[in-house]
Amino acid sequence: MSAPENMRKIVIEPVTRVEGHGKVTILLDDEKQVQQARLHIVEFRGFERFIQGRPYWEIPVLVQRLCGICPVSHHLAAAKAMDIVAGVDELTPTAEKMRRLMHYGQMFQSHALHFFHLCSPDLLFGFDADVAIRNVVGVARKFPELAVQGVMMRKYGQEIIKATAGKKIHGTGAIPGGINKNLSIEERDEFLKDIEQMLEWSRASVKVAKDYTVENLETVADFGSFDSNHLSLVREDGAMDLYHGNLRAIDAQGNKIFDQVDYQNYLDYVAEEVKPWSYMKFPFIKSIGPEDGWYRVGPLPRVNLCDFIDTPEAEKERQEFMAVTEGKPNNITMAYHWTRMIELLHSAEKIKELLNDPDLQGEDLIVKGERRPEGVGLIEAPRGTLFHHYKVDENDQVTMCNLIVSTTNNNTPMNLAVEGVARKYLSGATEITEGLLNRVEVAIRAYDPCLSCATHAMGQMPLVIELIDSDGRLLDKKAKGMSLND
Repeated sequence: MSAPENMRKIVIEPVTRVEGHGKVTILLDDEKQVQQARLHIVEFRGFERFIQGRPYWEIPVLVQRLCGICPVSHHLAAAKAMDIVAGVDELTPTAEKMRRLMHYGQMFQSHALHFFHLCSPDLLFGFDADVAIRNVVGVARKFPELAVQGVMMRKYGQEIIKATAGKKIHGTGAIPGGINKNLSIEERDEFLKDIEQMLEWSRASVKVAKDYTVENLETVADFGSFDSNHLSLVREDGAMDLYHGNLRAIDAQGNKIFDQVDYQNYLDYVAEEVKPWSYMKFPFIKSIGPEDGWYRVGPLPRVNLCDFIDTPEAEKERQEFMAVTEGKPNNITMAYHWTRMIELLHSAEKIKELLNDPDLQGEDLIVKGERRPEGVGLIEAPRGTLFHHYKVDENDQVTMCNLIVSTTNNNTPMNLAVEGVARKYLSGATEITEGLLNRVEVAIRAYDPCLSCATHAMGQMPLVIELIDSDGRLLDKKAKGMSLND
């Protein structure tokens, strides 16, 4: 094999229709075969340092500014960690249910955003469609009902967040030991007016994703797919629980690696590896090791490893999903879209259930306890398991922070998906086509990555793709959103 510096190099920068900035590099040898393909996270995240020295009660509001797409997830994970620091092991019913409503509102709007705005153009128009129409504007023109549906579903979830957190983005609702407001009768009734429509649209969304996967099963099964371990929180009875639970991990065949682990002890089970070509770390299960201990998180693993979903319509869809692989874990990367829509339906069902719970109008909002020096908070964010770990000194100041965000957990799987698709579609290529490169991005988008959460820094990155032969000659060059003379 040629040395890397002598190979042809394709660069996709930035990856499009994802949150945040990243690039892909693909190296081809003299026989035009892909020898290496990597997803590089080129932002730098500094929040683990930024918040040191801040008082612990500020953290749920401060740390969520990692991201404007999934701030609720960071807000609640940090609040759960600070509950432990504040000496609180159990919230009041009103506080817990308000947080859950906030979280399911976040899941609902985030899944709707990703499916309708970011990935649906690929599913509806095809990977090779003209890039001028393969976008959300194209969806709005050709499928106006779907476009309106996606916008209205996201709006509904955002309004839920506003009512529970105070603002749609970067709210303040969750505080150490509880919540700072309840849900008024007027707010409840306003949401109940539209919940049946949200449920109807959610059912239709599941059908779109399911039909696409089943009708193209032979193609998607070989599209960036591979056997993997899976990790998520589950309830004590094994049910899916997106807000709270214990850690469970299974292998590609469904065998349990560990189960019902108290996440305060996550460091006994999960570790992180650093590689020189990415600012994002590579987590793995310690008992297996870094080479084979990597795992996937998010909708696909959550549906794969839970024993059941405690809402009837989503459970029926889960059973139909699992039947495709006869009850074994489904390791098809593109099946993330199907499971994401199952969770969308589950979230709508949970929102309806919570809205009809009178505890949301309770007035007992905060619990106090005896201060502790350390706390861990985990939550199932839209993109997967989110870890927040803090240490606090006797002056109430944060001295240590470790964040393992959902996209970081999926780092190795995303790189494997990129490599698999690149080898399948780009080996032998002498000309860059947008459709071929889009396939690499489709594999990444299946994970719904939030690169801002995973790293966070500044920078503007235009898209320039160059194909260079082993003698250094420029064979082809394409640019997006800029002139080649820029």
